[in-house]
Amino acid sequence: MISGIVKSARNIMRQDTGTGSDELRILQLGWMLFLKIFSDKDKELELLQDDYISPIPAELHWDEWAGDDEGMTGDELLAFVDQKLFPTLSNVDLSTGNKRAVLVREVFAGNYNYMKSGIHLRQVINKLNEIDFNNSKDKQVFGQIYETFLGELQSAGTLGEFYTPRAITELLTELTDPKAGEKVLDPACGTGGFLTAALEHLKAKASSVAERDAIQSNVMGWEYKPLPYLLGNTNLILHDINLPNIKYGDSLATPLTEYRQKDRVDVILTNPPFGGVVSNNNENNFPQTYRTKESADLFLILMIHLLKEGGRAAIVLPDGSLTGDGVKQRIRQKLLEDCNLHTIIRLPNSVFQPYASVATNLLFFTKGEPTRNVWYWQHKLPEGYKAYSKTKPIQSAEFDGLKEWWNEREESELAWRVDIKTIKENGYNLDIKNPHQPEEEKQYSSAELLDLLHKSFAKGDQLLQQLKKELS
Repeated sequence: MISGIVKSARNIMRQDTGTGSDELRILQLGWMLFLKIFSDKDKELELLQDDYISPIPAELHWDEWAGDDEGMTGDELLAFVDQKLFPTLSNVDLSTGNKRAVLVREVFAGNYNYMKSGIHLRQVINKLNEIDFNNSKDKQVFGQIYETFLGELQSAGTLGEFYTPRAITELLTELTDPKAGEKVLDPACGTGGFLTAALEHLKAKASSVAERDAIQSNVMGWEYKPLPYLLGNTNLILHDINLPNIKYGDSLATPLTEYRQKDRVDVILTNPPFGGVVSNNNENNFPQTYRTKESADLFLILMIHLLKEGGRAAIVLPDGSLTGDGVKQRIRQKLLEDCNLHTIIRLPNSVFQPYASVATNLLFFTKGEPTRNVWYWQHKLPEGYKAYSKTKPIQSAEFDGLKEWWNEREESELAWRVDIKTIKENGYNLDIKNPHQPEEEKQYSSAELLDLLHKSFAKGDQLLQQLKKELS
């Protein structure tokens, strides 16, 4: 029923010239869902709390302008959304101190109405009106659909960088095991996958109402791009979080020296942007010895800094962060000296395709004691798979063998241990292949093949020039 409603809404958007791509349809649905869910939640809060006042002006609540299926449409609706709704909500009054007002303002200041036809817009609105977000069953079903919807970001242009497959977020959360009362942070939270995994993990373990209530403020995210910020907040509201604890801003913009003890956290779970170049000279916020333009490496330093003594972390990193000299080597040395990097899970290179085809790794470490040994686990593709894809994504059940091994570790065809002495002697290189298996033939991407071909032609030209010179 609900999946049919969402499918119909997207089919209507396909007919609109402003939402001609998957990416734009996701963004359009994003702000509409946010406002409908937010408005429904505000109604509930007004009933439950005598002193609650919604930050949204009465005439801009979803039901007031969108709730009547026979209400305004065409150019009138388009003008209302573009000239009244967005300008008002992106400048909503913050003087009341209502934190939900800040959320509304940040969401609408960073987004747009992409649809060009007011008739199509009305049709989509009427479809969304068929879902009752105050009905817990409707909400739960829609929450599952929204997860699938976010999963499609991986194949929707540049937005793939903000989504981590659910199997990965659940695995890192389960193995890091956040406890009641602990502060959990994702400093690059994207659409909120790690945050929702942590919330569900903590809810399942809560033994009292007070513990469940505390979870909301203890699970925190930081995100600096408006679109994933919107999608992440909507994701958390669907998980019954009235006021998502997501800070809008660049995690690398604050100098490390400005953080205090109160800013430190117990658990960090994250998949930082990699291959990205740091903007606004933010590398200068870090000690000179660790300055680099590679964002993933700076996030690693930030994580080590933000963890409490004894704090635990799990991070997704590309192969490129495990090797290399200079600043990369110094960052790895700091990680191994300040933290116990106890486990690295090596993933196939197709987990994040088509957004990224590089091989990735899951690193688990605890701050406060140096590394003595690093355990490696090789995650293999399921039998019959050549690669993961949109129709064959990585599944949680694939990690059952890893979970069985986790607490009773022994070497095997998939697991091996390397001592710190060997790692130091090898320049702190962590890119250590499985010694129990023959070297696999490298699979090159199209871009890598073209690059190799280019180098080969260049070398051939060089040899020809040399030969000509000698013959003359």
